[in-house]
Amino acid sequence: MLIDTYGRVATDLRVSLTDKCNLRCTYCMPEEGLQWLSKTELLSDDEIVRLIRIAVTELGITEVRFTGGEPLLRPGLVSIVEQCAALEPRPRMSLTTNGIGLKRTATALKAAGLDRVNVSLDTLRPDVFKTLTRRDRHQDVLDGLKAAHEAGLTPVKVNTVLMPGLNEDEAPDLLAWAVAHDYELRFIEQMPLDAQHGWKRDGMITAGDILASLRTRFTLTDEGQDERGSAPAERWTVDGGTHRVGVIASVTRPFCGACDRTRLTADGQIRTCLFAREETDLRGALRSEAPDEEIARIWKLAMWGKKAGSGLDDPSFLQPDRPMSAIGG
Repeated sequence: MLIDTYGRVATDLRVSLTDKCNLRCTYCMPEEGLQWLSKTELLSDDEIVRLIRIAVTELGITEVRFTGGEPLLRPGLVSIVEQCAALEPRPRMSLTTNGIGLKRTATALKAAGLDRVNVSLDTLRPDVFKTLTRRDRHQDVLDGLKAAHEAGLTPVKVNTVLMPGLNEDEAPDLLAWAVAHDYELRFIEQMPLDAQHGWKRDGMITAGDILASLRTRFTLTDEGQDERGSAPAERWTVDGGTHRVGVIASVTRPFCGACDRTRLTADGQIRTCLFAREETDLRGALRSEAPDEEIARIWKLAMWGKKAGSGLDDPSFLQPDRPMSAIGG
């Protein structure tokens, strides 16, 4: 069991498969990209599967989310999913992606055992998409979403970040579109995880701003804390129907007290929080032929030291040295 000193138990593992991405979103990385990890620094497919096996069979992990960078850029992704689906007990598995490669991979991922996907899409306007991502790939994302839904990778969740002066007016249109296509929309407050360290609290689009905008067109009914559990998103039903919209307010409404996540970077480091400045090395233990029991012990010790919160409200808060693309979303 992965328990910390505050009694929280981690059952949800986020696994970054690569630091590379084929977009250059303005809130994540600079236009020229970043210095990528070398092949020797990255965990191999076998090393990733071994760590997931240890997490599932010895440490109580029940959910695995594959992230990046862009996880669809990992050549061995389908095989990794297939091997993890064969574990006993079998974890639920999901994928966070920009959607560009989903049209060609959705069917294979479903056949391998993937349960569902989260797709990042911040705008319905191709010109705004190009400005935000510095790439002209809007239609590819829409095609990927459709392919994922048709393949049964459901519920298909759409992750959206609203940015001042770019797409802050699109919340109602995005929700209407998501309802029409049977996607579950989740707005995420912009977080201080950009490589440029240019994030500023002043001027960011908050959960309150998002909800006020949505309520100009929709009636939202709060599902309540009992339904939310340890999920990061607060959720509301839309116009009394079956569709839901979520808001992940990591900055203005932190949910650290119910956090059940542990994170593995693409180069084999354990992170206890997205905003942590410390990491614990598992790659070294793997490559020194440490037994499973020793790796599990190191992992437990890392999680035991998890802090009470993200520290975002502390005046001395410092962003992690590594951006989201390197540590996994």
